[in-house]
Amino acid sequence: MRPVVTAALAALSILASAFTVLPTAAANPVPAPPYVDHVEWAKWGDLSSLRVYPTPSGRQAASAPADVAWAEVLALSPDAAIPGMREQFICHWQFAEMAEPGKVSWNLEPWRPEVTGEEMMAAGCNPGGTLEPF
Repeated sequence: MRPVVTAALAALSILASAFTVLPTAAANPVPAPPYVDHVEWAKWGDLSSLRVYPTPSGRQAASAPADVAWAEVLALSPDAAIPGMREQFICHWQFAEMAEPGKVSWNLEPWRPEVTGEEMMAAGCNPGGTLEPF
C-alpha cells in the first residue's frame, strides 16, 4: 500500500505546482506622464468644444490618477476650468478607450449641463443632447 500513497502524494505535488501563481516582475505598471499631448478650442456658431488629444500614455493610463491628467489640461488651457468640464474629462479618461479605441480627441463642451456621474456615463460622456455638430 505504500507505493500507492507515494504515487498519490507525488500526483498531489504536481497538481499543486500547476496552480501556483508566480508574481511577475512588473505587473501592469502605470504609464508615465505626460498624458495630454495638446488641446485646442473649436467653435461652431456660438458653441465651443475643447479637444483634448491624449498621448499614448494617456490612452493606456485609465487607472492612473485622473487629476494629474486634468492638471495637464488646465496647464495647457486654463480657461477650461468651467463647471462640468472636469467631469466630462474624467468620464472620457475612464471610458473613451473602451468605447472608441484610438479616437483622435476627447471633446469637452462647456455648454453641456452638469450631471451626476451615472447620468454622465449613461450619456456616453456627452450629456445634454446629441454629439457636437463640429
